[in-house]
Amino acid sequence: MGVIHKIGRRKTAVARVYVTPGNGTITVNKREFANYFPTATLQYKVLQPLSMTNNVESFDVKVNVYGGGATGQAEAVRMALSRAMCEVEAENRGILKPEGLLTRDPRMVERKKFGQKKARKRFQFSKR
Repeated sequence: MGVIHKIGRRKTAVARVYVTPGNGTITVNKREFANYFPTATLQYKVLQPLSMTNNVESFDVKVNVYGGGATGQAEAVRMALSRAMCEVEAENRGILKPEGLLTRDPRMVERKKFGQKKARKRFQFSKR
């Protein structure tokens, strides 16, 4: 099968995932998976595509992720893993697509505009 390389994005986070047949080891930025994503919620998000396709202990996963925060990074990894699982077996697409794991979330932070305090908030208006 070889190495499967996929990219996932969320907000400003970008995750590159390399999936190889193995025993279920997950390494994120050369650190252990549980150390990089300490909370159970983030770990669940990352493992979701593997557990839904019953591949938790079938593949070794090496992840390079940068940008954004912890949640954005976890969701970027989740998307990349979902894309990789679709390439492993075409039937996995039918499992992951209804859950929304293959849909890129387009929501980004709106940029700050000049003459305003933030993206939408304005400076205080004084009539006199």
